[in-house]
Amino acid sequence: MERAPSAVVPLGSHTRPTRGSILGDDELAVIEELLRSGSPLSGGVWRERFEEAFRAHLGVAHALSVTSGTTALRLALHLLDLRPGDEVIATPQTYLATVQPLLDYGVRVRFCDVEPDSLNIDASRIEELITERTRAVVMVHYGGRAADMPRIMALADQYGLTVVEDAAHAIGGSLHGRPLGSFGHFGIFSFHSSKNITTLGEGGMLVVRDDEAAARATALRDNSVDAVYVPSRHTFASTRRPPAGAMFPAGSYTADCLMLRGTGINGTLAEPAAAVGFVQLGRLPALQARRRELARHYTERLADIPGLYVPPVPEDVDHPYHLFTAFVDPELIDRDALLNAMDAAGAQLSLRYFPLHLMPEWRAHGHREGECPVAERRWFREMINIPCQPGIDDDQAAQLMDQLERTISRSWRRGRTPLGRTA
Repeated sequence: MERAPSAVVPLGSHTRPTRGSILGDDELAVIEELLRSGSPLSGGVWRERFEEAFRAHLGVAHALSVTSGTTALRLALHLLDLRPGDEVIATPQTYLATVQPLLDYGVRVRFCDVEPDSLNIDASRIEELITERTRAVVMVHYGGRAADMPRIMALADQYGLTVVEDAAHAIGGSLHGRPLGSFGHFGIFSFHSSKNITTLGEGGMLVVRDDEAAARATALRDNSVDAVYVPSRHTFASTRRPPAGAMFPAGSYTADCLMLRGTGINGTLAEPAAAVGFVQLGRLPALQARRRELARHYTERLADIPGLYVPPVPEDVDHPYHLFTAFVDPELIDRDALLNAMDAAGAQLSLRYFPLHLMPEWRAHGHREGECPVAERRWFREMINIPCQPGIDDDQAAQLMDQLERTISRSWRRGRTPLGRTA
């Protein structure tokens, strides 16, 4: 029987990753097609197809594929034209790459605490951190669950701020029916092997609202400088134009550089990666359906375990479940003991992400414990992330929940509260 193109069919057990997406025969076929075609392996038709499909998926004007989500973030932050003394408001509850590039700019980062259930930046607290020096808000949709974008964008409009919307976890998610990553002035996506779709292990997408910013980003991605030019005619060696076949004369004969804003990088996503990304984007509905099915199963099972809490998802939020996050009651369950016991049983849970303001490089800039108490309490005492990738089958999901129940109930049978808390 012919397989439907949208079906997610793994190549074998070795291709069912413990986290991230699933690669199948369609991805192999498109790579073979590309290699046999003799087409360029950089900057060709598959990049154009992938970017066009991504623009259509989000309903945006500009989407530039790049080598990683971090590359997309760095390009976006460059386009903020930050200067020493400027301030940026950022979330502490995210992967370090979201804010790490800001260390290069000599700006002051003001970390805004997070909402206790979503772990997203607390939009109700942003305004109190805004000063006359504030230039931007850098936020993330933690685990894929939508942040309060209407409120964040309203504040940005009110105070003239730029919003960098890190949607690395959020492809396939939406708020009020609008795709995540399309709200901010810049949207960031990652296609790392751990993400909901992948481009052969690394890759990213930069979504840009403004035409001029998109042109600047394109130049930077393609190894050109980000500069302001003025028309000017020049003659070199008695010639007024480059000969046929001359490479990269750019505007040497026709322009002068009035202002240099930065140098470019080779951020071009390779054609095999772009081709796989195009196929994976087509698979997204099926991949997301499996993540949501697992999330429903986990939610039902965890409802019966004392001391565990799964935050409800608002009706207007379509959660893509890059991460499935639950919280323990620290008066009943020692979170660290739970993680260690599950690991010893061969059922490892994850814990993402360490509060960034307490990383050594940010402590060196004056950030201290107590600055973001909600993020700190959740990470150090209460949070767990349960694997929710589409490669997990029903039996594995049931076994994981069974092990979690056994790990906690075993302590009850010994006459103590779960995992060593004395009654």
